[in-house]
Amino acid sequence: MSNGVRIAPSILGADLTRLAEQVRAVLAGGADWLHVDVMDGRFVPNLTFGAAMVAALRRLTDVPIDVHLMVVEPERYIEPMAEAGASVLTFHPEATTHVQRQLAAIRQRGLLAGLALNPGSPLALAEEVVGDLDLLLVMTVNPGFGGQTYLPAANEKIQRARALLVGRGSRGFLEVDGGITRETIAAAHAAGADTFVAGNAIFSSRDPAREVSELRRRCLVTV
Repeated sequence: MSNGVRIAPSILGADLTRLAEQVRAVLAGGADWLHVDVMDGRFVPNLTFGAAMVAALRRLTDVPIDVHLMVVEPERYIEPMAEAGASVLTFHPEATTHVQRQLAAIRQRGLLAGLALNPGSPLALAEEVVGDLDLLLVMTVNPGFGGQTYLPAANEKIQRARALLVGRGSRGFLEVDGGITRETIAAAHAAGADTFVAGNAIFSSRDPAREVSELRRRCLVTV
């Protein structure tokens, strides 16, 4: 990590036939975390990875593996993901009845616990559990598919999320995910985000390692 920014390439955008090669490339470019989107076809209209992918990535690297659970009943995934080697586990408050209980269970397994908010999910869903959060994820697209366009209205929500964390004395990360590119990352950083998930922007570029470095550099640009 440099200049207080974490870049987390999303494996959803990778060429899975060259996974090890591409992971090594982004790590060489300075990637801080690796991001894994877990979708169950119920909470979002798509199916993706599970604990096996996390375990495969863990065999390739020691960097933190950031797992985003876009699933119903995320409590069923805590133990398998912890055993597979996940470092951060984030879920959506609408997906479970007892949000604080799941956050506590994640932390009890030694993982960082995060809460994710869809574009239409109010920040109020996180307010009562700020003290239990190691990370707050503001979705900057509607989840379910990669390659979507950043929603500009998210910047104001990021500002409010940062104010919430600061106001409660939280040292949690403020992550954004969706449509993060060279053109959008600076505004998200200026709004208060410090951790950035990018899939297509990194893995579809000619030089993924260089793209990681460039995204980080763009966070230094004044907007």
